[in-house]
Amino acid sequence: MILDTALRDREDKGRPIRVGMVGSGATGRAIALQLGTPAPGIRLVAIANRTPEHGERAFREAGMMEWRRAGSAREAEVSITRGFPVLTDDPSVLTACDAIDVIVEVTGTVETAAHVVLDAFNHGKHVVLVNCELDSLLGPILKAKADQAGVVLTNTDGDEPGVAMSLFRYLRSLGLRPVAAGNIKGMVDYYRTPETQRAFAEKYDQDVRKVTSFADATKLSMETTVLANATGFHVGRRGMYGPACKYVREMAHLLPAEQMLDTGLVDYSLGAAPGTGAFVIVHEESPLKKAQLAYYRLGEGPFFVFYTPYHLPYVQIVSTIGRAVIHHDPTVTPIGGPVCEVVTVAKRDLKAGECLDGVGGFCAYGLIDNVTAARAGAALPISLSEGGVLHRDVSKDNVISFDDVELPRGLLVEALWREQTARWPFGTPASQEHSY
Repeated sequence: MILDTALRDREDKGRPIRVGMVGSGATGRAIALQLGTPAPGIRLVAIANRTPEHGERAFREAGMMEWRRAGSAREAEVSITRGFPVLTDDPSVLTACDAIDVIVEVTGTVETAAHVVLDAFNHGKHVVLVNCELDSLLGPILKAKADQAGVVLTNTDGDEPGVAMSLFRYLRSLGLRPVAAGNIKGMVDYYRTPETQRAFAEKYDQDVRKVTSFADATKLSMETTVLANATGFHVGRRGMYGPACKYVREMAHLLPAEQMLDTGLVDYSLGAAPGTGAFVIVHEESPLKKAQLAYYRLGEGPFFVFYTPYHLPYVQIVSTIGRAVIHHDPTVTPIGGPVCEVVTVAKRDLKAGECLDGVGGFCAYGLIDNVTAARAGAALPISLSEGGVLHRDVSKDNVISFDDVELPRGLLVEALWREQTARWPFGTPASQEHSY
């Protein structure tokens, strides 16, 4: 059944998809606002946030003025069944609650989020990750565990990986051959810090470290890593090419043809109109088909650029939730082992004894690299870097390796990452297991 029809059918029958959201920062509040409209066939029934006042704000801004506190899954189930949304500071209340169908994880954390995701799987719940920090690090192993549990793990439409993947899948369904995909990016500056981004973050009521990661290429690298792991496409070089151009369709001539045809590429345009969204490049050699595409003003070929001129995570997440629960169809999810990962690169000269401050901090930025290259150099993934203490000096723009740092002990995410690495040794990335 077509998704919009299926959702309206659920609405008409009084059986909406019941969503529990973990995290209520700027993105979480925007998602709550959209789901509180409400979207047909979907209801936000619970929020977990370590600071309950932020959850209360999310409910109020969504126009939901009555809710109940819950300290257990049973209390939450009773409240939801009676028509009252639930607020808690304990995510396990949501993951264990039988009155919740799907968990939307939107904390942007790594360690906490990993616990939430595994607990959701253990209770038979689908998970929508609005969390490229976690997905780019552990997406493949989490997908394997979701499969074992019989549930869906997916990143979300609206974020660039989901926008690109939805377009990729559509074009592939038409019989076209995608050979590249990525983001339409306005600016990149590796050396932005929370200090340079503070005013912007305050103006738009966002977390300053998140905003820093948007500017310094870390989030971009995470998003394209998620896309690479979902398509099997590689990166042409560490950090991507990121050619500057005026219009995204120029990307047809700005990426290496040999690499696009050999492995497929994830990349980004810089400064190109329409200024935001995602693109997919297809290859077509047939003279007659090229003539048809040229007639419709897509260029002369053999590479043709299709694009979506917007990305709206808080709006488009509705389709991801519906697809996951109704059709068990992930919007974007790994197809096997990791193809790419995001390595940690020094933003400045770092000294032995310094403690790394992770994603969006003062110490390092993240760059996408092929997993074979990253593992050959024992590169430290940036989502594992926070709290690591350097053994030795590392010069600006050098990759930080596991040999350079002492990491915090006992973290679930490191254990999962090592399980992922053992399951898929770096010589056998997903693109060798699956073919698009």
